[in-house]
Amino acid sequence: MIKIGITGGIGSGKSVVASLLALSGVPVYIADEESKWLTNNSPVIREKLTALFGPEIYNPEQLQQVNQIIHPEVNRHFSAWVERQTSPLCAIESAILFESGFYKVVDISLMVYAPRELRIERALGRDSASREEIERRINSQMSDEEKKDRSDYVIYNDNRQALIPQVGKLLCWLQSQ
Repeated sequence: MIKIGITGGIGSGKSVVASLLALSGVPVYIADEESKWLTNNSPVIREKLTALFGPEIYNPEQLQQVNQIIHPEVNRHFSAWVERQTSPLCAIESAILFESGFYKVVDISLMVYAPRELRIERALGRDSASREEIERRINSQMSDEEKKDRSDYVIYNDNRQALIPQVGKLLCWLQSQ
């Protein structure tokens, strides 16, 4: 089974690409949703976070330690999920594919790229955050250039190139691997 890691910054369209892959029959694990579910339901995460932080676990200064607890559990959960899949392809969508180390458990890393200003416009249209908050979130993540350099494949979601043909080309490319 080929495992695809889908990444991209806020507003890049990685969720749209993940949805297109899912519509093409590729099972997709949404790391952000699963991480939230595990944070609320995993006894391992709950016990470790409570022991380490008490009720103040979401203090931004402690985020790195929180992630060191959550990411290994998400990784284990993803691996167990992969074992249940019967498709020749599966994918994980993760904005922090490289930062979290999830790239180590996939065979192909796919970046969804969109220009910064377009990403900001998209996020402003869908999130209840200010431009400054969105820019702060963008600046806190790995740069697009570094993600592109580290990725095996890039899909451009720049409102110039249609996504469906690009996803089709990706699927053809994956079949040739």
